[in-house]
Amino acid sequence: MGFSLKFHCCLMSVMVLLPTLCYSQDYVKSRATYYGSPDCLGTPRGACGYGEFGRTVNDANVAGASYRLYKNGTGCGTCYQVRCTNPQLCTDNGVNIVVTDYGEGDNTDFILSPRAYSRMAQSDKAAELFAYGVVEVEYQRIPCRYSGYKMQFKVHEHSKYPNYLAIADCKEWIGMRRAYGAVFDTTYPPSGAVTLRFQVQGSAGVYWVQASNVIPSDWKAGVAYESDIELE
Repeated sequence: MGFSLKFHCCLMSVMVLLPTLCYSQDYVKSRATYYGSPDCLGTPRGACGYGEFGRTVNDANVAGASYRLYKNGTGCGTCYQVRCTNPQLCTDNGVNIVVTDYGEGDNTDFILSPRAYSRMAQSDKAAELFAYGVVEVEYQRIPCRYSGYKMQFKVHEHSKYPNYLAIADCKEWIGMRRAYGAVFDTTYPPSGAVTLRFQVQGSAGVYWVQASNVIPSDWKAGVAYESDIELE
Protein backbone atom coordinates (compact mmCIF):
# COMPACT_ATOMS: atom_id res chain seq x y z
CA MET A 1 0.00 0.00 0.00
CA GLY A 2 1.59 3.28 -1.07
CA PHE A 3 0.88 6.72 0.25
CA SER A 4 2.30 10.13 -0.49
CA LEU A 5 3.98 11.86 2.15
CA LYS A 6 5.24 11.67 5.60
CA PHE A 7 3.74 12.58 8.92
CA HIS A 8 5.56 13.37 12.15
CA CYS A 9 4.26 10.97 14.80
CA CYS A 10 1.03 10.73 12.83
CA LEU A 11 -1.28 7.74 12.55
CA MET A 12 -4.00 7.45 9.94
CA SER A 13 -6.79 4.93 9.53
CA VAL A 14 -9.15 4.28 6.64
CA MET A 15 -12.53 4.83 8.26
CA VAL A 16 -14.87 3.66 5.50
CA LEU A 17 -13.83 0.37 4.00
CA LEU A 18 -13.41 -0.57 0.39
CA PRO A 19 -15.97 -3.14 -0.73
CA THR A 20 -14.61 -6.58 -1.47
CA LEU A 21 -15.02 -6.85 -5.21
CA CYS A 22 -15.62 -10.52 -5.88
CA TYR A 23 -15.70 -13.59 -3.66
CA SER A 24 -17.15 -17.03 -4.03
CA GLN A 25 -16.41 -19.87 -1.63
CA ASP A 26 -18.10 -22.66 0.29
CA TYR A 27 -19.25 -22.20 3.85
CA VAL A 28 -16.68 -22.91 6.55
CA LYS A 29 -17.81 -24.54 9.79
CA SER A 30 -16.77 -22.85 13.03
CA ARG A 31 -18.08 -21.41 16.31
CA ALA A 32 -19.17 -17.95 17.40
CA THR A 33 -19.99 -16.12 20.62
CA TYR A 34 -20.75 -12.51 21.60
CA TYR A 35 -19.27 -9.83 23.83
CA GLY A 36 -20.97 -7.67 26.43
CA SER A 37 -22.11 -4.22 25.35
CA PRO A 38 -24.57 -1.97 27.23
CA ASP A 39 -26.07 -0.63 23.99
CA CYS A 40 -25.64 -3.80 21.87
CA LEU A 41 -23.35 -1.91 19.46
CA GLY A 42 -19.71 -2.45 18.55
CA THR A 43 -16.71 -1.39 20.61
CA PRO A 44 -14.73 1.83 20.02
CA ARG A 45 -11.59 0.10 21.30
CA GLY A 46 -11.29 -2.57 18.62
CA ALA A 47 -7.86 -3.71 17.45
CA CYS A 48 -8.52 -2.41 13.93
CA GLY A 49 -8.29 1.17 15.20
CA TYR A 50 -11.64 2.40 13.87
CA GLY A 51 -12.54 4.14 17.13
CA GLU A 52 -16.13 5.39 17.42
CA PHE A 53 -16.76 4.49 13.77
CA GLY A 54 -16.33 0.84 14.76
CA ARG A 55 -19.34 1.04 17.07
CA THR A 56 -21.91 1.74 14.36
CA VAL A 57 -20.49 0.72 10.98
CA ASN A 58 -22.75 -1.76 9.15
CA ASP A 59 -25.58 -0.93 11.59
CA ALA A 60 -23.36 -2.28 14.41
CA ASN A 61 -23.29 -5.77 12.90
CA VAL A 62 -19.58 -6.18 13.65
CA ALA A 63 -17.26 -8.76 15.14
CA GLY A 64 -13.85 -9.52 16.51
CA ALA A 65 -12.24 -12.21 14.35
CA SER A 66 -9.80 -14.99 15.19
CA TYR A 67 -6.12 -14.66 14.40
CA ARG A 68 -6.43 -16.57 11.13
CA LEU A 69 -9.13 -14.14 9.91
CA TYR A 70 -7.74 -10.98 11.53
CA LYS A 71 -4.42 -11.65 9.77
CA ASN A 72 -2.40 -9.17 11.82
CA GLY A 73 -4.72 -6.37 10.74
CA THR A 74 -5.05 -7.08 7.01
CA GLY A 75 -8.41 -8.74 7.73
CA CYS A 76 -9.86 -5.51 9.15
CA GLY A 77 -12.94 -4.42 7.22
CA THR A 78 -13.55 -7.84 5.72
CA CYS A 79 -17.20 -8.85 5.42
CA TYR A 80 -18.65 -12.27 6.20
CA GLN A 81 -22.03 -13.95 6.25
CA VAL A 82 -22.31 -15.86 9.53
CA ARG A 83 -25.20 -18.17 10.34
CA CYS A 84 -25.71 -20.59 13.19
CA THR A 85 -26.56 -24.17 12.37
CA ASN A 86 -29.38 -24.85 14.85
CA PRO A 87 -32.53 -24.86 12.66
CA GLN A 88 -34.84 -24.58 15.68
CA LEU A 89 -33.32 -21.23 16.69
CA CYS A 90 -31.62 -19.68 13.68
CA THR A 91 -32.50 -18.26 10.28
CA ASP A 92 -31.09 -19.52 7.01
CA ASN A 93 -29.49 -16.16 6.15
CA GLY A 94 -27.86 -15.36 9.49
CA VAL A 95 -26.13 -11.97 9.63
CA ASN A 96 -23.64 -10.08 7.46
CA ILE A 97 -20.84 -8.66 9.61
CA VAL A 98 -17.74 -6.47 9.27
CA VAL A 99 -14.51 -7.33 11.09
CA THR A 100 -13.53 -4.42 13.35
CA ASP A 101 -11.54 -6.18 16.07
CA TYR A 102 -9.40 -9.17 16.98
CA GLY A 103 -10.79 -11.73 19.40
CA GLU A 104 -11.18 -15.46 19.89
CA GLY A 105 -11.91 -17.98 22.58
CA ASP A 106 -13.32 -21.49 23.04
CA ASN A 107 -12.43 -22.36 19.43
CA THR A 108 -14.41 -19.48 17.95
CA ASP A 109 -13.70 -17.55 14.77
CA PHE A 110 -16.09 -14.68 15.62
CA ILE A 111 -16.96 -12.73 18.75
CA LEU A 112 -20.03 -10.85 17.57
CA SER A 113 -21.61 -7.65 18.81
CA PRO A 114 -24.84 -8.43 20.68
CA ARG A 115 -26.83 -6.94 17.80
CA ALA A 116 -25.11 -9.17 15.24
CA TYR A 117 -25.46 -12.26 17.44
CA SER A 118 -29.19 -11.69 17.93
CA ARG A 119 -29.75 -11.28 14.20
CA MET A 120 -28.72 -14.87 13.59
CA ALA A 121 -31.82 -15.94 15.54
CA GLN A 122 -35.41 -16.35 14.47
CA SER A 123 -37.59 -13.42 15.55
CA ASP A 124 -38.72 -14.98 18.85
CA LYS A 125 -35.62 -17.05 19.64
CA ALA A 126 -32.94 -14.46 20.42
CA ALA A 127 -33.08 -15.00 24.20
CA GLU A 128 -32.62 -18.74 23.78
CA LEU A 129 -29.68 -18.17 21.43
CA PHE A 130 -28.00 -15.84 23.95
CA ALA A 131 -28.43 -18.51 26.61
CA TYR A 132 -26.18 -20.85 24.62
CA GLY A 133 -23.29 -18.39 24.83
CA VAL A 134 -21.27 -20.18 22.14
CA VAL A 135 -22.94 -21.68 19.06
CA GLU A 136 -21.92 -23.72 16.06
CA VAL A 137 -21.88 -21.61 12.89
CA GLU A 138 -20.86 -21.65 9.28
CA TYR A 139 -19.54 -18.63 7.43
CA GLN A 140 -18.42 -17.39 4.05
CA ARG A 141 -16.66 -14.27 2.88
CA ILE A 142 -18.93 -11.87 1.00
CA PRO A 143 -18.59 -8.52 -0.81
CA CYS A 144 -18.87 -5.44 1.41
CA ARG A 145 -21.53 -2.96 0.31
CA TYR A 146 -21.40 0.76 1.12
CA SER A 147 -23.67 2.17 -1.59
CA GLY A 148 -23.95 5.95 -1.53
CA TYR A 149 -20.91 6.51 0.70
CA LYS A 150 -17.53 8.02 -0.10
CA MET A 151 -14.25 6.82 1.34
CA GLN A 152 -12.97 8.74 4.35
CA PHE A 153 -9.51 8.95 5.88
CA LYS A 154 -9.16 9.71 9.56
CA VAL A 155 -6.13 11.31 11.19
CA HIS A 156 -5.64 9.27 14.32
CA GLU A 157 -6.18 10.88 17.71
CA HIS A 158 -2.52 10.23 18.61
CA SER A 159 -1.29 12.41 15.74
CA LYS A 160 0.65 15.58 16.61
CA TYR A 161 0.06 18.99 15.01
CA PRO A 162 1.56 21.50 13.96
CA ASN A 163 3.76 19.07 12.06
CA TYR A 164 2.38 19.04 8.53
CA LEU A 165 1.14 16.29 6.24
CA ALA A 166 2.29 17.05 2.73
CA ILE A 167 3.38 16.04 -0.76
CA ALA A 168 7.14 15.92 -1.02
CA ASP A 169 8.77 18.38 -3.39
CA CYS A 170 10.02 15.52 -5.50
CA LYS A 171 6.49 14.04 -5.70
CA GLU A 172 7.90 10.73 -4.48
CA TRP A 173 5.50 8.08 -3.18
CA ILE A 174 6.52 6.97 0.28
CA GLY A 175 5.18 3.80 1.86
CA MET A 176 3.50 3.88 5.26
CA ARG A 177 4.01 1.38 8.05
CA ARG A 178 1.02 -0.60 9.32
CA ALA A 179 1.04 0.39 13.01
CA TYR A 180 -1.83 -1.95 13.89
CA GLY A 181 -5.20 -2.96 12.47
CA ALA A 182 -6.18 -0.44 9.81
CA VAL A 183 -3.88 2.29 11.20
CA PHE A 184 -0.82 3.38 9.18
CA ASP A 185 1.91 5.80 10.19
CA THR A 186 5.07 7.50 8.93
CA THR A 187 7.38 10.35 10.03
CA TYR A 188 9.03 13.67 9.08
CA PRO A 189 6.38 15.58 7.10
CA PRO A 190 7.02 18.57 4.85
CA SER A 191 4.19 21.12 4.52
CA GLY A 192 1.07 21.02 2.36
CA ALA A 193 -1.89 18.75 1.63
CA VAL A 194 -1.57 14.97 1.37
CA THR A 195 -2.50 12.64 -1.46
CA LEU A 196 -3.01 9.00 -0.52
CA ARG A 197 -3.12 5.96 -2.74
CA PHE A 198 -3.68 2.26 -2.09
CA GLN A 199 -3.93 -0.98 -4.02
CA VAL A 200 -7.22 -2.71 -4.71
CA GLN A 201 -7.48 -6.31 -5.83
CA GLY A 202 -10.57 -7.79 -7.46
CA SER A 203 -11.79 -9.68 -10.49
CA ALA A 204 -10.19 -7.03 -12.74
CA GLY A 205 -6.78 -7.57 -11.17
CA VAL A 206 -4.66 -5.29 -8.96
CA TYR A 207 -4.72 -1.52 -9.49
CA TRP A 208 -4.06 1.73 -7.65
CA VAL A 209 -6.78 4.05 -6.32
CA GLN A 210 -5.75 7.60 -5.53
CA ALA A 211 -7.33 10.21 -3.23
CA SER A 212 -5.81 13.54 -4.24
CA ASN A 213 -5.17 16.15 -1.53
CA VAL A 214 -7.54 14.31 0.79
CA ILE A 215 -5.76 15.46 3.96
CA PRO A 216 -5.52 19.28 4.17
CA SER A 217 -2.38 21.08 5.29
CA ASP A 218 -4.11 22.22 8.49
CA TRP A 219 -5.23 18.71 9.45
CA LYS A 220 -6.41 17.99 12.96
CA ALA A 221 -6.05 14.84 15.03
CA GLY A 222 -9.26 12.84 15.36
CA VAL A 223 -10.93 14.33 12.26
CA ALA A 224 -12.11 12.19 9.30
CA TYR A 225 -11.69 13.71 5.84
CA GLU A 226 -13.95 12.64 2.97
CA SER A 227 -12.49 11.82 -0.43
CA ASP A 228 -14.15 11.80 -3.87
CA ILE A 229 -13.90 8.02 -4.09
CA GLU A 230 -17.39 6.52 -4.44
CA LEU A 231 -18.09 3.19 -2.75
CA GLU A 232 -20.50 0.61 -4.11
